Amino acid sequence: MVDTTEISTIIVRILEKIGVSGEVEEEMLFDTPFFVVKTTEAPLLIGERGQNLEALSHIVHKIAGKMDPGTKFVVDVNWYMKKHFEELRDRAFMGAERVKYFKKEVILQPMTSLERRVIHLTLQGNPDIMTESAGYGAQRHVVIKLRELNVIPITA
Repeated sequence: MVDTTEISTIIVRILEKIGVSGEVEEEMLFDTPFFVVKTTEAPLLIGERGQNLEALSHIVHKIAGKMDPGTKFVVDVNWYMKKHFEELRDRAFMGAERVKYFKKEVILQPMTSLERRVIHLTLQGNPDIMTESAGYGAQRHVVIKLRELNVIPITA
């Protein structure tokens, strides 16, 4: 695992190269380290619908991956991603309630692997609900459904 100070340093150096001022703080969300860039230039780093942030995260992951390919972390700017994940959690809870009420599975829109992971982690403790990923590539999504209870029939 790459040392978290090394990841912070990578982000700071990239910010310096592109001329953006800010500081990087490390936080934890679920079991994942979050490196939050706190800056007044957030719109520049986030971009339209998070595209610039996605690119920044990709670059940081590529650099950190050369040191240790298995390193998992999230790069965020002014908690943009955290807010998005909270919205995903709300959607997961609403989907689970719909599944319980209508007794039919709910298929969520295609998501990134990190977004799908948020849904799975959010609902993993629910005894009535199970989640699974389905689809391929850019169309991979989460299906929320009732947990299948393993009932053993009693024979007389």
